[in-house]
Amino acid sequence: MANAEVLSRRCVIMRLADFSYDKYQKALRQSAGAVVIMLPKNMSAMPQDIVQQFMELEPEMLATETIVPVYFAVEDDELLSIYTQTMTSSSSQGSLSAAEVLLHTATANGFQMVTSGAQSKAVSDWAITSLEGRLAGVGEDLPTIVLVAHYDSFGVAPWLSYGADSNGSGVSMLLELARLFSKLYTYKRTHAAYNLLFFVSGGGKFNYQGTKRWLEDNLDHTDSSLLQDNVAFVLCLDTLGNGDGLHLHVSKPPKEGTPQYALLKELEIVVASQHPEVKFSMVHKKINLADDILAWEHERFGIRRLPAFTLSHLPSHRLAQRSSIMDVRPHVDVDKLGRNTKVVAEALARVIYNLTEKGAPSDLQIFTEQMQVQEEHLSAVVDWLTAQPRAAQLVDKDSSVVSTLEYHLGRYLKDIKRHYVKADKRDPEFVFYDQLKQTMNAYRFGFKDLLSLSQMLHCTTYQPDLL
Repeated sequence: MANAEVLSRRCVIMRLADFSYDKYQKALRQSAGAVVIMLPKNMSAMPQDIVQQFMELEPEMLATETIVPVYFAVEDDELLSIYTQTMTSSSSQGSLSAAEVLLHTATANGFQMVTSGAQSKAVSDWAITSLEGRLAGVGEDLPTIVLVAHYDSFGVAPWLSYGADSNGSGVSMLLELARLFSKLYTYKRTHAAYNLLFFVSGGGKFNYQGTKRWLEDNLDHTDSSLLQDNVAFVLCLDTLGNGDGLHLHVSKPPKEGTPQYALLKELEIVVASQHPEVKFSMVHKKINLADDILAWEHERFGIRRLPAFTLSHLPSHRLAQRSSIMDVRPHVDVDKLGRNTKVVAEALARVIYNLTEKGAPSDLQIFTEQMQVQEEHLSAVVDWLTAQPRAAQLVDKDSSVVSTLEYHLGRYLKDIKRHYVKADKRDPEFVFYDQLKQTMNAYRFGFKDLLSLSQMLHCTTYQPDLL
């Protein structure tokens, strides 16, 4: 822009379709009073190139330090009216550059934007909640298979973070697997000689804090735990609601003759014989302890020398949709989630019942008829999870998200337990802040009427240092 006074103390309004990181940086450099980014009501109707571009920019926005307040608002008639009027006013100022016209300043057309929120401050004693439940196998000293999915979401604005695919799909799959195997474990003939331990973890988007504490509680602070005895493997479920690929992410390739290797082989068999349209692969990436953020949840287990991997339709942990407010309900294809759930269920059953060693054909299907995967169950869980934001700084121990997850686990599993983690007061690994949603009022100069944008403006999240 021409000079630093252009945006000083002015509120910049941008529609998502017009947003770019360069324009955003210009607003920050020129000391705008605030930035409001307008999001469409129907995010899925946006062109995919715009959605993808914004996904990729979210991490940069989070990493950029600024004293300029940044808000996100879902479009409605009043906000669109203000935007249209300021755009008309800006466009009429022929002396402005094209870039200046695109950055519409609300005060240019006589609007004064006022927020009533207090200064943001750190929240103390916030508890992240995780849940576990189990199906006990038949016999003594049995191996344990652990199934894990984190339930929280993440994005540049916590109140707009719905995490449909990442990781609503993973939680939905875990609950369906709990339902299916609880049926098998009800009957003596199909009660397997494996313990199944299910863990729904909190704080997944904050370096898997819930899983870290759960491992500490089970491995360091108790003498009796299924995790201490004979863990066959840990399978983490992450972002499984779309795509035509399945990728088993490992920190260390499994050795032949181990249960981990058996699962790898059974996944290959099930995909090749029953779902040849799916491209299955194993992705090997060593744990980098120098990184502030672990790549996948299985790395938490790998650090504690437990055999673990993560299954995802994403080929890389770096893909932007894992932490984006663009990850909304339409990003989950229930048909593909159902197919992927069937693949995992069949592969697990082949391991648990040792079917390949017993000569069972590769196209044998266990989960059919009354035992089939229920896509309506999967869809209902994803619908429920995406009906409210699930950012970790919004889901406390009394949240309906936690209590409803606890209820569903209790329908299928035994020994349901809660686990809590709070940040250390002296050396916190994560810090949450309040004032993540505020009301902004727009006053029109010279008029008595007030346009209220109540409960529509959502502050950008705070990205803490994670150790």
